[in-house]
Amino acid sequence: MSNANDHAVALPAEPLQKAEEWMKAGTEVAVATVIETWGSSPRQTGSQLVIAEDGRFEGSVSGGCVEADVIAEAMYVIQSGEPKTLTFGVSNETAWKSGLTCGGQIRIYVERVG
Repeated sequence: MSNANDHAVALPAEPLQKAEEWMKAGTEVAVATVIETWGSSPRQTGSQLVIAEDGRFEGSVSGGCVEADVIAEAMYVIQSGEPKTLTFGVSNETAWKSGLTCGGQIRIYVERVG
């Protein structure tokens, strides 16, 4: 007779747990957090994306719409140590490039941690 734990599937780590794991291994990390949303937004306030200095990432701030831009900005934040607040919305000139065309707007705070 098998035990239910014999077939357990590993669940993805929460973003902050992954960030802690990376930092313990000596990797610089930034955390991006959705701090405000307006209208239709792909993720709720508090959603997080963690980014390692080598480009690895875990979590989501937009369901894929603006992650590439947030990761690029996070690389700057990791190098400079200066936090940034990013705003994405359909009215931005970069909205179509970034893919946030849902009609909403999101603000994301990016900071280096550790």
